[in-house]
Amino acid sequence: MIWTEIIRCSNDFKEDVIAFAQKLIQTPSLSGSEGDVAELCLNEMKKLGYDEVFIDDIGNVVGIIKGTGNGPNIMFNSHMDHVDPGDESNWEYPPYGGIIADGYIHGRAASDVKGGLAAQIYAGGVLKKLGIKLKGDFIFTGVVQEEPAEMFGMRYLCDKTFAQKGIKFDLMVSSEATSMDIYLGHRGRIELEIVTKGRTSHGSAPWRGINAITLMVPVITEIQKLAKNLPKHEFLGQSTIAPTIISCSPGRLSIIPDRCTLCVDRRIVPGETKEEVLSQIQQILDMLKQSVPNFNAEVRIRKVVETSYKGYSEECEKYMMPWYVEPDHPFVIKAVEALKQIGQNPGFGKWDFGTDASYVTGVLGIPTIGYSCMEEKYAHTPYDRVKIDDLIKSVAGNAAIAYNIAG
Repeated sequence: MIWTEIIRCSNDFKEDVIAFAQKLIQTPSLSGSEGDVAELCLNEMKKLGYDEVFIDDIGNVVGIIKGTGNGPNIMFNSHMDHVDPGDESNWEYPPYGGIIADGYIHGRAASDVKGGLAAQIYAGGVLKKLGIKLKGDFIFTGVVQEEPAEMFGMRYLCDKTFAQKGIKFDLMVSSEATSMDIYLGHRGRIELEIVTKGRTSHGSAPWRGINAITLMVPVITEIQKLAKNLPKHEFLGQSTIAPTIISCSPGRLSIIPDRCTLCVDRRIVPGETKEEVLSQIQQILDMLKQSVPNFNAEVRIRKVVETSYKGYSEECEKYMMPWYVEPDHPFVIKAVEALKQIGQNPGFGKWDFGTDASYVTGVLGIPTIGYSCMEEKYAHTPYDRVKIDDLIKSVAGNAAIAYNIAG
């Protein structure tokens, strides 16, 4: 039976999958420096017999196993970058060691998302080795710079690379950490900057100036009030708003600051828009202008310029849409069926953080599910790791999902 063969073949690949995951972890790929990992992925897919492999103009890596053309195309997606390991003295194992201990592979990005990346690539290898010809295409994509600018690499991949090459897909499977469950969505994110403007004076004579920090105090108070009255989604949870960074200029002990900037993390649920979010803050600022002497402030969505390792630059607005796929969606039902056929019993869950699915599902309207061997609790920590047993099981799981949906 095909399900038994998928399990057997995945187990046969065990040592290769472990070695590849170790190699990925041992290869640093901070955001904007993913080139070496892209080459590793490219060469591994060539070795496994993918029909087409390439790196696009921004640095994303793509591998395709062609179907017969009369079924849905599935994109299995991972990002290739990772966050900085920080102080290495906090790590029990070297962050770039890929050390195996206690049934885990340890190291930076093992759980975000190099374990899942290895499993997705080898799922295609399982289909190739078993000679399974899907009706739809199996597409693997490894994108750049998800960590600092979700959607930067993904947007380029979909809007430019795929558009130019005529590549289409009907479902995305994200490898972001799900602990072997199926995830169906997450809240959106907006990064706001609120700036209050005052007037400098000598610190010894504060009455001669207008302190921009003092002007920010009632703003924070009103934000805390707003936080208690935000909407909630029955599956994705509560909208939130949280001040996260505050800074001022000139930033000298003896100078009253004339500018104070507050960065705010705003998580939104379906039904909320960026226009609504900006309006909520603007109403606060307008109200304070009427009640606080010398009050002067503005709000905007943060924008950053990202540059890929291939030199492509783009200004990115820090706004990600929320998204949610219903558990009775046909693709979800098929994915659950597939995993149960190979002895897995997934539940449903959601991410608290954001993913590139905000573009695929939130903007393009193409459904996404999350399925992965990795555990969210280890992401971005000095305990970063992936469980080897789940790593191999997820190779089979990804292959089974592809077979049941596109087979």
